[in-house]
Amino acid sequence: MNKKVKTLAPYILIIALMMASPVQAEEQQVGFSSKLGQGAANMLFGFGEIPKNVINITNEHNIFVGMTWGFMRGIAHGVSRTLVGSAELLTSPIPSSEFASPAYVWDRFSEDSRYFGAHYPGYWTVYGPLDDGE
Repeated sequence: MNKKVKTLAPYILIIALMMASPVQAEEQQVGFSSKLGQGAANMLFGFGEIPKNVINITNEHNIFVGMTWGFMRGIAHGVSRTLVGSAELLTSPIPSSEFASPAYVWDRFSEDSRYFGAHYPGYWTVYGPLDDGE
């Protein structure tokens, strides 16, 4: 090899390594600050699930079903999200996967909430295109 190739090779290798995207694991681990923020937000805004479910079920069916079933389902999801938020807050020093999907009540507003990665099949269950729900 000539002298120019020998001096350029390390620089080309460094540039190639810097441009490569990092490998991500299949299951993302949530760090302390993210988990702490998610837990606090879910505890404070967990009952945002009530209007979310009323709106989503009304859009899918009608206003009567939305105001009755959507309201009851919103209360159940609000209690669940608040309890999951407190669990996230308490376990924030321990890295783990997200407890709730979507992470916040206002994320991907048109899809149903899931907790601990469980898929609940049902007539009024809608999972968005960004999730792997069935």
